[in-house]
Amino acid sequence: ELERVTSLQTNLQLAAVICTNARRQLHSAKEGFTEASLGLLANQRRRQLLTGLLKSLRTIKTLQRTDVRLSEMLEEEDYPGAIQLCLECQKAASTFKHYNCISELNSKLQDTLEQIEEQLDVALSKTCKHFDVSHYTKVQLAYKLLGKTQTAMDQLHMHFTQAIHNTVFQVVLGYVELCAGNADTKFQKMQYKDLCTHITTDSYIPCLTDLCKALWEVMLSYHLTMQWHDEHYKEEETTPGADDSSAEGSDESTVGRSYVKKKLEHGLTRIWQDVQLKVKAYLLGTDVSNFKYDDFIVVLDVISRLMQVGEEFCGSKSEVLQESIKRQSVNYFKNYHRTRLEELRMFLENETWELCPVKSNFSIAQLHEFKFMGQCRSPSVSPSRQPESTELLELSLFEQYLQGGNPFEMQIDNKEEETEDVLASNGYESDELEKSVYQDYDSDSDVPEELKQDYVDEQTGDAPVKSVSRETLRSRKRSDYNLNRANAPILTNTTLNVIRLVGKYMQMMNILKPIAFDVIHCVSQLFDYYLYAVYTFFGRNDMHFQTASLPSQSSQPGVSRQTVPVYWYESSGLGLISSRLRTTLSRIQESLIDM
Repeated sequence: ELERVTSLQTNLQLAAVICTNARRQLHSAKEGFTEASLGLLANQRRRQLLTGLLKSLRTIKTLQRTDVRLSEMLEEEDYPGAIQLCLECQKAASTFKHYNCISELNSKLQDTLEQIEEQLDVALSKTCKHFDVSHYTKVQLAYKLLGKTQTAMDQLHMHFTQAIHNTVFQVVLGYVELCAGNADTKFQKMQYKDLCTHITTDSYIPCLTDLCKALWEVMLSYHLTMQWHDEHYKEEETTPGADDSSAEGSDESTVGRSYVKKKLEHGLTRIWQDVQLKVKAYLLGTDVSNFKYDDFIVVLDVISRLMQVGEEFCGSKSEVLQESIKRQSVNYFKNYHRTRLEELRMFLENETWELCPVKSNFSIAQLHEFKFMGQCRSPSVSPSRQPESTELLELSLFEQYLQGGNPFEMQIDNKEEETEDVLASNGYESDELEKSVYQDYDSDSDVPEELKQDYVDEQTGDAPVKSVSRETLRSRKRSDYNLNRANAPILTNTTLNVIRLVGKYMQMMNILKPIAFDVIHCVSQLFDYYLYAVYTFFGRNDMHFQTASLPSQSSQPGVSRQTVPVYWYESSGLGLISSRLRTTLSRIQESLIDM
């Protein structure tokens, strides 16, 4: 039993030694292998985490700085770039939204995006007055990135309407303040319609011209906008997407495209309607019935050209403008006709019925009033005087003035040219030609006062003003009244005046198609009045029988003037005339003289 105990003790001692050795070896293994290797791994892991954190911090730092870059891009008007950057930043921010600072940044970026949209809207409104291809392309690209192409179109139309209102208001306000001469702010608070009533007669035509010029700029911008979209869509169609994945996108873009196209086409008539209403308010704001003839013709010319612009802009017949110009024309013409009849009465009362010295080759075409007939086919003249067909002008107004200039600038130039033309070839300037027709004439006293007036009347086209030198008149007086009958027509001063008036009325008919019938009626009244006056002076029976000089065509056929019995004269005072002439004279007396 003791031996067994001793053996067990020896075994236990051996086991203790083995255990001690094992522990020592485990300890050395732990130190030499496990701790070193795992430490390396742990460090590596930590390093990776820190690298990732550093990257995130750098991204956050960049995100924090983007607002500076964004504001720089907006100053440079690089809207597409700014939006692209902003959208990328938003995408990045959503990745790091677990950081507190990033959630704040995200809301800030949203505000920036809204700010960009506002600036984009302002940039879009700038294209309404001065269209710039590169600028508009940037704006459209920016809206495309935002996915708001259709919204942009709605905004654009709103801006055009606003541009028309602001433009006309500023133009009229400028003239009203200029004429008022004081810095009164009450005009700025007025409605446009009321403001138009404050325009003075002197500034009416310049203001109308400037108004049309400004409106032309707006319409030209709209025309160019449409052109841009047409070209842009053609380019898109010629370069379709390469893969099928873009099929859905292309469907969407087709829908957007058709929306934009319809919106633009619809906008044409809306914008032209706005233009018409603004010009109508201006036209009817002033009473033009007391305007000079030439000034009124200029007004008609400007409006006529505006109507042509309207027709080319959207194929409109400009009913609003036609109606307003018709109203003004009727008022003006009634007043003008009344004044001309009074003038004619004065001419007839002072007429001495002597020959008016004119050139042997005199024709009505030489008179200033008939000049417009020669210009009817001249392309440089205003559209109201051009034939309906535009074969002569292959280019439309928008194509002509695409690079610059304005169709309303030529009005004043034309007027100046016409005035110069009149002074150069009015049929009286050359004394040499007159001397070949007339012989020397000594007496100065027999020239009627109206003859002197007539020369001036021709130059101004208005009431006579003394502006011809005495020497010139004296040299003309010397011309003999006994014309070479074979060459020169037989005219009195009043006849010439009536011919002039007919020319003016014809010019009005040419421009004022809507009231042409009223004008031709007034032309017949002029002639009727003249005919009645001539008959009253030379055909009535209240003069001595021997001196009564009846017009040869109105006497009874086969009756000699010397042997007409007194009882043939009628108590009505119409004298010995054919029934047809009697009816005519009665009609004139009833419709014109008695009234």
